[in-house]
Amino acid sequence: MGMIDSMLQELELETATTRRVLERVPEDKLSWRPHAKSMSLGQLALHLAGLPHRIPEMALVDSFEARGFAQAEATSTQQILDAHDQGVAFAKEKLAAMDDAFLLKTWSMMRGGQPVFSVPRIGMLRRILLNHSYHHRGQLSVYLRLLDVPVPSIYGPTADDNPFA
Repeated sequence: MGMIDSMLQELELETATTRRVLERVPEDKLSWRPHAKSMSLGQLALHLAGLPHRIPEMALVDSFEARGFAQAEATSTQQILDAHDQGVAFAKEKLAAMDDAFLLKTWSMMRGGQPVFSVPRIGMLRRILLNHSYHHRGQLSVYLRLLDVPVPSIYGPTADDNPFA
């Protein structure tokens, strides 16, 4: 069993949960934002949906140059779900092909040609593919609550969904 196997298992479980949250995104509220400095609902949902594709793609190279980030606005809930599903399939394929030696090689986030941080590739995947996704999924669940959309169970019951009842 390689190092990537437990990450693939976690990815399988967590992306199913993320999809349940993304399914709740109301199409008629995609441009809504809780604050002027916040991403819109459609931007946040599409960003979260796209992470399973973007992050493994970044991991295939030894360094990544961080540039300004401008997230596109989603045009439909189906677009969000399709991006998520395609990204998850891509992530599983790319991650499954990564052996331990590759995962232990140093990966660097660069800014202006200078390293911002350098970590073993497995650490980058954990930090950005998984933890970063959980952060944005949490934000999205708050957006849903503020819009009075029923929030699905994530790690346990919500006021709207109790899988243990």
